[in-house]
Amino acid sequence: MTGDHGHVQAAQHVGVRYRSRLVWSLGLVGGFFIVELVAGLLTGSIALVSDAGHMLTDAAGLMMALAAIQIAARPSRATHRTFGLYRLEILAALANAVALLALAGYVLVEGIRRFGEPRDIAGGPMLAVATAGLAVNLIAFALLRPGAKENLNVRGAYLEVVADTAGSAGVIIAGIVILTTGWPYVDPIAGLAIGALIVPRAVRLASQTLRILVQAAPPHLDLDAVHADLAALPAVVNVHDLHVWTLTSGMDVASAHLMVASDADMHGVLDGARDLLRARYRVVHATLQVEPEDHTGCEEISW
Repeated sequence: MTGDHGHVQAAQHVGVRYRSRLVWSLGLVGGFFIVELVAGLLTGSIALVSDAGHMLTDAAGLMMALAAIQIAARPSRATHRTFGLYRLEILAALANAVALLALAGYVLVEGIRRFGEPRDIAGGPMLAVATAGLAVNLIAFALLRPGAKENLNVRGAYLEVVADTAGSAGVIIAGIVILTTGWPYVDPIAGLAIGALIVPRAVRLASQTLRILVQAAPPHLDLDAVHADLAALPAVVNVHDLHVWTLTSGMDVASAHLMVASDADMHGVLDGARDLLRARYRVVHATLQVEPEDHTGCEEISW
């Protein structure tokens, strides 16, 4: 059991490995949010204010990700929480998606309103602040990118930074246009573009988290193939009640009933099924029940 416990522990701490990167990103993004908000209000740029709001959402997402990873990595002392608090990471990612959708709605409404009420914009300061914001986003992007492939919360923060990076680039373009032409409508256009970039990323993140919460099979895993591979193990006669779902980022779990020949080595079957699920499908925790073909008894093991 020691080796299996190690695999579970490794999956459990996927997010912890990127905690310092999240902390640095939070410091950069949260600090620059104040700069961008003040500059947006002073210059009169709705695009800059909207981008500041996006940075605030980034900061909130980073804080939620950090809190969720910290809690999920801490062993739960409550005996009724048999899997600890792993799901807090997923709930935080869903909250990130909802916040992004709310921000997109604000940007779209305010951007449309500005078409009817254009304002004079201070293009120079707007351009300078937007350029600095782009630099901050690029640093955060580089810090979060490695963890985005392994942890859903880090991915949520990463997607927000990606969207904000594109938003900062849009504000830079708007600032250049205002400086060179004085055309006021480029500011709400940039705001609408930021909103359009946020929505698909938020919807994708929400879809991923909801899939986990409803305990659907991981999208990368072919259940028919898992069933066939388990059924092909020596002495296995039938496989039923097969379930595979994701508990938290990097931790897929499974349960199944394996019917075997009456004279089968049950421990050998269990070891073979365990090794198969872990090596081929990266399922780090499973509950398997072996049922002799004659139904005279059963043996269960969890690993």
